[in-house]
Parts: sequence; C-alpha cells; structure tokens
Amino acid sequence: MTDQAELLNRLRLERDEPAAPSRAKLAKFLIVGAAAVGIAAAGAAGMRFAAEPAEQTGVAAAEESAPPKSPSAAAAPLFSILDASGYVVARRQATVSAKITGKVVAVLIEEGQRVEAGEVIARLDDANARAQVAHAAAQVEQQNANLTAAHVAFANAGPMFDRNRAQFAAAFISAQSFDDAKASYDAAQAGLFVATRALGVAEASLDVAQRNLDDTVVRAPFGGIVTVKAAQEGEMVSPVSAGGGFTRTGIGTVVDMDSLEVEVDVSESFISRVATGQPVAITLNAYPDRRMPGHVVAIIPTADRAKATVKVRVGFDERDAGVLPEMGARVAFLAKE
Repeated sequence: MTDQAELLNRLRLERDEPAAPSRAKLAKFLIVGAAAVGIAAAGAAGMRFAAEPAEQTGVAAAEESAPPKSPSAAAAPLFSILDASGYVVARRQATVSAKITGKVVAVLIEEGQRVEAGEVIARLDDANARAQVAHAAAQVEQQNANLTAAHVAFANAGPMFDRNRAQFAAAFISAQSFDDAKASYDAAQAGLFVATRALGVAEASLDVAQRNLDDTVVRAPFGGIVTVKAAQEGEMVSPVSAGGGFTRTGIGTVVDMDSLEVEVDVSESFISRVATGQPVAITLNAYPDRRMPGHVVAIIPTADRAKATVKVRVGFDERDAGVLPEMGARVAFLAKE
C-alpha cells in the first residue's frame, strides 16, 4: 500500500497557484471602473434629455394637425321591411280611333315612334265629308239670299202700313183695307224672323259638316310613344264594335312614358307596413343589378278577396329609357333602422 501511494504521488502534476493581487492594484482598478460607469451614465442622461423635447414637440404637432372630432350627423340607413312583386304599367295610355266610320287612306305612325299632342297619325277617306260641307255651304248661301229678300219685303211693308194707318185714322180707307195692310206688314215681319232663324240653322249644319270633315283626320290625344299600330291603309275603322271582324276599332296605341309606375300586390297581413310616400327600391327583372329609387304613390282602398291582397301604386323617382310597360318588377319597401 505504501509503494502504491508513493507511485501515485510521483505521477501527480504540480501547478502553481496564481498570486493574489496586491491592494494597490485592486484599488486602482476599482477607481477606473467607477469613472467609466459615471461617464457612461452621464452620456445616457444627456441623450435622454435631448430626445425628450423632440418627442413632446412631435406629439403636440400631431395633436394640432388632427381635425376636431364631431358627432356624426348622417341619417340612419334604410333597410327593406317588405318585398313585393308586380308589373310596370302606364297610368296614361290610349288606343286612338276615329270618331266616325271610314276607310283608312293613310297611317302616319310606326311602333316606337314619338308623337306629340295634336299630331296627325292617320287620315280617313274624306270625299263624302267634303261633299256634305259643300252642300251645307250652298244652303247657307241660299238662306242668306232669303234673308236679304225678307229684309226688302219688311222694309217695303213698313211705309205702306204707316200710310194705311194714317188714312184709316182720317177715315179715308175702310177697316178691311187697314186690316189687309196690317196683315201684310205682320207677314213681312214674320218672314224676316223666319229667314234669320233659317240662316242660323244652315250655318249650324255647315259647322256639323265641317266637324265631320275634321273627324276624318285622327290626331294624337297627348304626347307619347306608339306601342301598337293596329290599322293599315285600305281598312275600315269604326269607333263601335267591329262587326264580323273586318272593321278595325283603333288606329294605334299611344303610351305616355312619363306616367310609368309599378303596381304590386301586397298581402293583407303586411299592408300595415306600407304608407303613402314611403321610400322604395325598384328592381326590374330585365335589369337585376340595377336598383332605382321610388316612393309609394297610393294604396288602393280595396282588397282582392280571391288573393287576399291590396294593390299598391309605386312611382319612380329616377327612371331611364330602359323601363318599358308590362315589365316585371320587384319592390322593396324601405324604412329607417
């Protein structure tokens, strides 16, 4: 055991322990370190002091440039409370016909044409009407001649009657002669009256004949678009029923596009949600991506017993040329949230 321990001691490496630093060197090291820490702290404090005013100035500028906040004055948005479907209709449209029965000689309209109020759209055969006007004018001339003759007869009968009356008063003529003279005077006066009235009748007949002539010209009752051309040249038209199917009852149909609106049927259960003047959004089936503003024009004060609905008229606030009569439409009734 002694030999082994000795051998181990020989194999051990000898290391020199570091010498402890002297007190003077340690004090010098502490002084230098403290000075370095003080200089670093002073520099950091100076940099912070220089940066703080700039940061405060930037904040102040941002606060001054920001606009003052005010409460929003926007109205509440609108949303749909009820949807209904219907069709575009024209409140003002007319199938124009002649006032008399006659043969069409000219049709001056085509589908899609714009016409103005009073514009000529068709003409009828006016040969008979012109003949009647000529006949009535001749009767007026005849009655004018009769009236002239009655004036002459009355003018002559007046002095003769005055003379016979004076002679009868002086007892130069008999009572019978005076009565005859008075009868002649009264007859001349009555003849003048009759001739005056006959002239009035002849003039009225001429006016009727002239109106019949004017009725051979068919005019547009109001401005609009022609949607139907019903008659052609050579056909017969009549304002009464077309007997046998060979007589037309109208010349064409004119629609006032400014009177277009939408008629929808609203269920009785939801009619309380609709009010006159209520804003709506109209969407046509032909233009599903286009919404047009409108408003409720009127609620028809009656219900459909079979469908349990109430008809509502909706007007357009903005409308373009693509809106046509009889188009399908969907109406969303709006209300404020």
